[in-house]
Amino acid sequence: QAQLVESGGGLVQVGGSLRLSCVGSASTFSTYSTAWFRQAPGKEREFVAAVTLTGSSTYYTDSVKGRFTISKHNGNTVYLQMNSLKPEDTAVYYCAAGDWRTIVVLSSIKFWGQGTQVTVSS
Repeated sequence: QAQLVESGGGLVQVGGSLRLSCVGSASTFSTYSTAWFRQAPGKEREFVAAVTLTGSSTYYTDSVKGRFTISKHNGNTVYLQMNSLKPEDTAVYYCAAGDWRTIVVLSSIKFWGQGTQVTVSS
């Protein structure tokens, strides 16, 4: 069974940076596109960023454009570089695998990671 494992979350001050990592199998990352979602307390899980199967294209939600960068490395790792962090970025961040065309739709996701907490202090 495919497994996605996130790491890199933690506490950071406003304006700081973190890099999240998502590690999965080469077969998973050669079959599905990869995305990051996040869920803040009391809020619904929301799409953050996605990268295509080949890593050639990316897509971001408006609130993180220019601050976050998603990338792939060596066929089994996806990163989310987060810069200029804001308090509203505080959430549990989840790695996800799914089809590119429906990647922003929660119900279309094939595999989820366990989540990693990101807390941005003001």
